[in-house]
Amino acid sequence: MKSSVIGARIALLAASCLCGFFLATACSAQVQTTGGQPGAMQQLNSRSNVQQILQVQGKEDEDYTDFTAVKPQDLDKKIKLGENFLGKYPNSKYAEQVDVGLMNAYYAKQDWKNFYASADRALALRPDEVDVLVTFGWVISHRYDSHDPDAAKLLGEGETYEMRAISDLESMTKPPEMKEVQFSDFKAQKSIQAHSALGLIYFRHKDYENTVKELQQATQSNKSPDQTDLMVLGTSLDQLNRHAEAADSFDKCGQIAGSLQDRCKQFAIAERNQSAQPK
Repeated sequence: MKSSVIGARIALLAASCLCGFFLATACSAQVQTTGGQPGAMQQLNSRSNVQQILQVQGKEDEDYTDFTAVKPQDLDKKIKLGENFLGKYPNSKYAEQVDVGLMNAYYAKQDWKNFYASADRALALRPDEVDVLVTFGWVISHRYDSHDPDAAKLLGEGETYEMRAISDLESMTKPPEMKEVQFSDFKAQKSIQAHSALGLIYFRHKDYENTVKELQQATQSNKSPDQTDLMVLGTSLDQLNRHAEAADSFDKCGQIAGSLQDRCKQFAIAERNQSAQPK
């Protein structure tokens, strides 16, 4: 439409200019003054641009809604829609939420390379996103591989993320749409997970004092303590010659069904025997 209207206007001006010198001069002045595009045309183009922007925004909202509507178990579809969304709208206002959704999907698929990439992108957009900080650090602490050339770097990042998350949790204000009990439960859950990750990170560094400090916070007020946390806590207490406390931790570990149950029961007996030895 734009090209046809402009073409018609130019043709009309050209025909008028043939009528005489003075009209030609006037025609030339009109073209120079308007830049070859009268005000009415500018308004038409402006309205057209606005409509195009609104159409893009409407499609962006629609695509984001489709992404959020995917069932949690349909991981492949979630990932496909999320990656396509970020490709189409790299600067979207929804980009951080999409990255978080992708991070959780890749976590469920245990696709750690893409998990880290999604988490990195989310934190680049929102460095104080507690859920991402806690999950990122927790995965780093549990997937530690001493043979990985980046192992030390990853542990350092994990520690930084969890320390930042704990600080943010302490100063966090309740979102208006969240009930007080929900907010309290959220903070408690994320705090436990952050202290759990820190405990394992310190254990990797053989810093048993801080391991015990962090894992006690992760297990003592936890109705469903993590079996690995209890195992590592008992081992760290043993390293500090706190055998009676180590036996208690292994006892709790041995009461939980899982791959560590039998070993924890054996360690609990050994720690009690060690504790009974004369000092």
